[in-house]
Amino acid sequence: MDLFDFDKAFRCGYAVKVAGIDEAGRGPLAGPVVAGAVVFSKGTYIDRIDDSKKLLPSVREELFWEIICKAEDFGIGIVGEAIIDKVNILKATKIAMQEAICDLKQLPGLLLIDAVNLPDLNIPQVAIIKGDTMSASIAAASILAKVVRDKIMDGYDFIYPMYEFKKHKGYPTKRHIEKINMYGPCEIHRKTFAPIRLIHLPYK
Repeated sequence: MDLFDFDKAFRCGYAVKVAGIDEAGRGPLAGPVVAGAVVFSKGTYIDRIDDSKKLLPSVREELFWEIICKAEDFGIGIVGEAIIDKVNILKATKIAMQEAICDLKQLPGLLLIDAVNLPDLNIPQVAIIKGDTMSASIAAASILAKVVRDKIMDGYDFIYPMYEFKKHKGYPTKRHIEKINMYGPCEIHRKTFAPIRLIHLPYK
């Protein structure tokens, strides 16, 4: 089934606005978790929409601009490492998703969410396992979230060049862990995440 056809099945004859919700950045050792929310109107179609992890960075960038131009509505939520350390990554992800929904111009009638439930919202919702591979709006939300987060990490690369954030975006690559062992964690590292909490070096 086409990703846009999947969303049509939830619109109840196109009377209900459906928002797809997804996040980027649950796995990294540094930086924020970012969520996106996207609402498409009836008849909207964007070629190449897919799970952001399957797309080349250049394709994600192109689709990012096409999505924000063609979407009926979109929102972004960003939750930083301090809150992640305070409440844990799952709760921080849900906060980011709620912020993305609140960033919409109008609250939707239904939420399609990638594998997460948001019990604090009084909006009907469906948690869909691997939703970014099935739903166009969830996939689009994943693209917005991924591109925004990557841009944030590129900015941190200028502030903390020794960690090479532009190359790995904070994910636990071998090179990133080598840099952490060499310099210790910095202000944007998630102090509650292994291996950060196991290093016991002063923050620089």
